Amino acid sequence: MKKNMNNIDKSIRILIAVAVALLYYFNVIEGTLAYVLMGVAIVFLVTSLISFCPLYKILGVSTCKLKTK
Repeated sequence: MKKNMNNIDKSIRILIAVAVALLYYFNVIEGTLAYVLMGVAIVFLVTSLISFCPLYKILGVSTCKLKTK
């Protein structure tokens, strides 16, 4: 897997995941919405840790800087 996420993208995903976890912890979100958002948060965390987003690959998007020679 070739990395396709830069540090800013990874940081934003981690912040969103932490925000969702806090909303769930403090019972701001509950029920089906909470489970869906927690699933998305887990996906965000995993993709941030491996620096690869499968959806970016499908869409041909990369937030990494291009290396120039």
